[in-house]
Amino acid sequence: MDKIVIEGGLPLEGEIKISGAKNGALPIIAATLLCPGTHIIHNVPDLRDIRTILQLMETFGITWEKADTNTLAINSDNVSSFEASYDLVKTMRASVLVLGPLLARLGQARVSLPGGCAIGARPIDFHMQGLQKLGAQLELEQGYVDAKVNGTLRGNAVYFDIPSVTGTENILMAAVLAEGETVIKNAAREPEIANLIDMLTRMGAKIEGRNTDRLVVRGVKKLVPAEIEIIPDRIETGTFLVAVGAAGGDVNLTNCDPALLPSLFDKLRNTGLYLKEDKNSIRVIRSGPLKSVDIKTMPYPGFPTDLQAQMMALMTLTEGLSVIHENIFENRFMHVAELKRMGADIRVDGGRAIVKGHGKLNGAQVMATDLRASASLVIAGLAAQGITEVSRVYHLDRGYDDIVGKLSAVGAKIWREKE
Repeated sequence: MDKIVIEGGLPLEGEIKISGAKNGALPIIAATLLCPGTHIIHNVPDLRDIRTILQLMETFGITWEKADTNTLAINSDNVSSFEASYDLVKTMRASVLVLGPLLARLGQARVSLPGGCAIGARPIDFHMQGLQKLGAQLELEQGYVDAKVNGTLRGNAVYFDIPSVTGTENILMAAVLAEGETVIKNAAREPEIANLIDMLTRMGAKIEGRNTDRLVVRGVKKLVPAEIEIIPDRIETGTFLVAVGAAGGDVNLTNCDPALLPSLFDKLRNTGLYLKEDKNSIRVIRSGPLKSVDIKTMPYPGFPTDLQAQMMALMTLTEGLSVIHENIFENRFMHVAELKRMGADIRVDGGRAIVKGHGKLNGAQVMATDLRASASLVIAGLAAQGITEVSRVYHLDRGYDDIVGKLSAVGAKIWREKE
């Protein structure tokens, strides 16, 4: 097992190219189950989660190859199996995204209850209730969701009590082949859902309401293979912006979309960072002390929960008090204990963390507990005095494409070692 070692205190200078969005690629790969043919997907990041879902797709009869470094050609002519086993699903919660397309194409699916990061319950109740509205019969048995449909799925109204990203994506993929009209109310509005809608539309689906919380799907009898490009990863973009804020320096991020992170930009500018946005790039400069800001995580377009841990690391480096409210996942403060090992002054009170910044951190041995917590510890290490060692970095490999290489290229002293 690897660990990441960081010698902190060096400013970052240069250019970083942002990879495709993990959370955009996963549902689009799952969508290739919906119809036979060869689908072409560009700007796919090289991540552990991508390799996991491709392994899972192979068990259904999918074949794939790399057309080039970041392009996948996925052939779905011979989909016959409908079971997603625990051995693969346990490592990645997004595996549940195969439930909707398998049900739509084969009329049945057997999918293990998902695993992944320990940041909260993230139940699949929304998925199941939505699919039942479309006429599916579902049972929970021995840790598996068994889903069947007599005939074809039928359009209906589906309402989410709380916007669910993967729930919205699963119902969308099931509804495109259902008879009649499906209306998804209080749908999640994340940009990755718009990316999936673009893919489904190119496949021949009829969907209205892109980028809104009300999606109308008019089912079609068949779909065709399509070609799509994955949007830039807004969470990777945000992570590197925060990293420059923590370490200091001047970095240009390329192959990104500034329009995807309005709430983060407001907060970063309030900390004193300089941000210059172009169509496909962002320049970030930190040249002075940091100011504290308060954070409340919210569904998109609010502040992303996936950037909360990184911002907390940044707030420990200010000279003020900040309050961070986590409103999405109940267990997403597990990085607090590790930041405190580095000298952070943080107190957790229910769903909020009170951070008293004192301008510095010290290197320490710390342990990653989930994907975004891993990133927060790397950010803290970049700013800390001395050496930081981050263990259990397999979490980091799930969602960041060569983060060590990208940070090294802009001047960070960071490397991987075997534990």
